[in-house]
Amino acid sequence: MDLHTLVTARKGGTSRRAFLKAAPLTGLLLGVGLPGFGLAADEPQKYGGDGMPHGLQDSPKIFVSIATDGTVSVIVNRSEMGQGVRTSLPRIVADELEADYKRVRVVQAPGDEAKYGNQDTDGSRSTRHWFEPMRRCGAAARQMLEQAAANQWKVPLDQVEARNHEVVNKKSGARLGYGALAVAAAGLDVPPRGALKLKDPAKFRYIGKNDPTLTDGPVIVNGKSQYGIDTRLPGMLYAVIARPPVLGGKVKSFDAAEAMKVPGVLKVFAIDGTPPPSEFSPVGGVVVVGKDTWAAMQGRKALKIDWDDGAHGSYDSAAYRTELEAAVRKSGGKVVRNEGDAYAALASAAKKVEADYYVPHYAHATMECPAATARIVDGACEVWAPSQSPQAARDRVAKHLNLSADKVKVNVTLLGGGFGRKSKADFVVEAALASKEMGGQPVKVTWTRDDDLHNDYFHAVSAQHLEAGLDASGKVVAWLHRAAEPTIVSIFAPDPKTLAGFELGLGLTGLPYRIPNVRIENPEAVAHTRIGWLRSVNNIQHAFAAQSFIAEIAQAQGKDHRDYLLEMLGPDRRIDPRTISEPWNHGESPERYPISTGRLRRVIETATKEAGWGRKLPAGQGLGLAAHYSFVSYIAAVIEVGVAPNGELTIPRVDIAVDCGPHVNPDRVRSQIEGACVMGLSQAVVSEITFKNGRAQQDNFHQYEIVRMNAAPKKIVVHIIPSESYDLPLGGVGEPGVPVIAPALMNAISAATGKRIRRLPLRDQLSV
Repeated sequence: MDLHTLVTARKGGTSRRAFLKAAPLTGLLLGVGLPGFGLAADEPQKYGGDGMPHGLQDSPKIFVSIATDGTVSVIVNRSEMGQGVRTSLPRIVADELEADYKRVRVVQAPGDEAKYGNQDTDGSRSTRHWFEPMRRCGAAARQMLEQAAANQWKVPLDQVEARNHEVVNKKSGARLGYGALAVAAAGLDVPPRGALKLKDPAKFRYIGKNDPTLTDGPVIVNGKSQYGIDTRLPGMLYAVIARPPVLGGKVKSFDAAEAMKVPGVLKVFAIDGTPPPSEFSPVGGVVVVGKDTWAAMQGRKALKIDWDDGAHGSYDSAAYRTELEAAVRKSGGKVVRNEGDAYAALASAAKKVEADYYVPHYAHATMECPAATARIVDGACEVWAPSQSPQAARDRVAKHLNLSADKVKVNVTLLGGGFGRKSKADFVVEAALASKEMGGQPVKVTWTRDDDLHNDYFHAVSAQHLEAGLDASGKVVAWLHRAAEPTIVSIFAPDPKTLAGFELGLGLTGLPYRIPNVRIENPEAVAHTRIGWLRSVNNIQHAFAAQSFIAEIAQAQGKDHRDYLLEMLGPDRRIDPRTISEPWNHGESPERYPISTGRLRRVIETATKEAGWGRKLPAGQGLGLAAHYSFVSYIAAVIEVGVAPNGELTIPRVDIAVDCGPHVNPDRVRSQIEGACVMGLSQAVVSEITFKNGRAQQDNFHQYEIVRMNAAPKKIVVHIIPSESYDLPLGGVGEPGVPVIAPALMNAISAATGKRIRRLPLRDQLSV
């Protein structure tokens, strides 16, 4: 992982005078080259003809510069959507650099993969993939500053030491600030990897320390923060779009006469959609451009459009559920894991337990709906957007405008929530196409909440059937699991009907329990709407089924769920994912990231201990447990519930134990796990997207509900397991907290009432 000097004061034929004239305060500018991980799941935006993702490339990435006034600028190549990445990544560099964090400036990278590497802010990868490269970048800059000081003082290198934005002569006490050394340091060779001296973690000043301060906290609080919806440009126009209500639909004809009579409406025109598979392209529709958003919205209401719904116009989610459930209740389907002979073991088992589970479509429902602004000047397009994948947005805009990528600039604003939705570039391309139609004038395309819920990339609906065969002692000797759900690859490749490898690896094939006979099947399922990534992706439904089912098996035998779960895990083992699924299913190198049953055991033991597992509770109250491994992190949750005679549900407390390995900012870990808990409860209790005649039936939050404050847990306690070593790989944090919530809740409800809930969302099932 070599570091490269990208710009220095005296290299590449550039004189110091010319360099400082071009960048008057820049003395040292460093980048880090990150070799490709060789893992398809690490580059979800790059797909071949088979719909499978390809790997990363090795190239220099610009990350840190030190100005002659001492200001340290750290470029962040990931998008900020509340997870704190614009705080965590700069803190890593600052710690290794021995910088005073008060003098660190954060710079957001525009979309440019060649300069900034993979910019996809998804998969809970930002900190865990860039932790080591950012450390090395900071360490290299620190050593170059120390060498520059030693050269100036003409003393041995071991006589100087960087301390809090200065280099100190340990013998004389003399000091030189970073700004005074920046230009001299820029003329030095960058230390090769073998010569880099990373800090002893015991000396970390920022990494691993609690700090609730966020880089963007002050501007968010005072209202000066800039989200995508906040973009304002001189001469800007505003647009909304009437989109086909059904996947693959298109405009047959439209009448804009009444729309053009609305005061402020300037133009109405159609844009073509990309038929499925459409990747991240617009679905098409009729664009209404106005002097303000209100005029455009009123103009859209006045449109008369005749839609051709196409092949998916008959999609009914209730009927589709019946279809999926029938598929998983019969043998067959693609076999994706097969050990021993599960069918024979089931036939000869002393006891058999079986159950069916259902998870509906979910929408992302981010607080900030998609919004993007674009303008075209002199053959170049500039975009402002809350994008999770700015390099993908850049590529798609370039493709739709017939421009080269270097003629497109994507400026990344803050995201008012993302959850995977804003990794798609459809709304960004819409703004670019609208600007082109308006002669290059800046146009902001705004999505309403109705637009957002009707035209999302929805989480996949899922039906699952599980069977377990038990021996005379109650031990599971056979496990059969069938899961039918439309695949995300349906937006990339024509007519796929089974899950891709990376989807199977998200909580389905990676079962870590000691079971001699395991068979997992994946029956076909056709996608009738756009399917996309939603926070934790397939882990949501797979963990719900597996963790609910294990509780049911224990309950059927009158055994304690916690004890039974730990018994199924067995002693501490390191499981190579290649022995149970495809090598890259878990999105990580199997050699470096084996599944540790001991770490999973520890979070279970911690969460149950902190929740007071086993204590006697009054009638109508119960504790529920669930544990899951995802994104290289181990999570266990214990939820305490109260269920009134009328079915009213209360949640006094949730205890969540998380082992994500080393972590940069514990406060951010807690915040993300707390947020994941509330989101998981929304999915479990009230959230659901349904379809009729191909159309999403929910228009706003009065129909697509999320958990309100009065229904949220009274207390959420996050227990972070201390990392054994910084040599361990970092785990993800943003997504792993979601999958355990629904099964823990339903297990708690079962403990409180004896009633087993297998269909999400809960809604009124307790009062029936």
